[in-house]
Amino acid sequence: MIKNIAFDLGGVVLALSYEQAVRRFEEVGLKDARQQLDAFEQRGIFGDLESGRITAEDFRRELSKMVGRQLTMDECYQAWHGYVDHVPKRNLEALLSLRERGYKVCLLSNTNPYMMQWAGNDFDGEGHPIDYFFDALYLSYECKVMKPRREIFEIMLQGQKSTPEETLFVDDGRRNVEMAASMGMHTLCPQNNEDWTEALEAILKNLQ
Repeated sequence: MIKNIAFDLGGVVLALSYEQAVRRFEEVGLKDARQQLDAFEQRGIFGDLESGRITAEDFRRELSKMVGRQLTMDECYQAWHGYVDHVPKRNLEALLSLRERGYKVCLLSNTNPYMMQWAGNDFDGEGHPIDYFFDALYLSYECKVMKPRREIFEIMLQGQKSTPEETLFVDDGRRNVEMAASMGMHTLCPQNNEDWTEALEAILKNLQ
């Protein structure tokens, strides 16, 4: 029986816009933004930020060197925020419904301080921060490890006091889902920005 449900953020809980992110980073001067950025697992200074190896200020300083001018923290914030298209209301309603029904609901995301600066304030456009919708947040830059590394899944399971067998993991990244499945978790891998609500309910019904 499923007791614990872990969700990815970008492409699952919120609708992701890779193209908008590329455009925003190009606007601050990163000419090769398309080569630098990734939709699932960041590399270089972007990966260093999301794995907690460097701070937001370190990132601002290093990106400034890459673009050849001093960037502000707000410019970095606006560039990262380009990944956010919108937050579908149906997803937020589904999260709250799952919690009301007694499921432990958590976020397991590769993300960074700039993204959480936004998400931690007005995530839904109605004044609620992201932790209003989850029992716990497992963020790569705080855990110091990124998906699909096994360690971040172990941190989540320990924090949720759940076994893999009673956990359902929802992520649009194939490698992330494969790692979770290899550890014994049930998984759902929707396409980026796909409506996953009916598929999730079907899995829960089958595993009652």
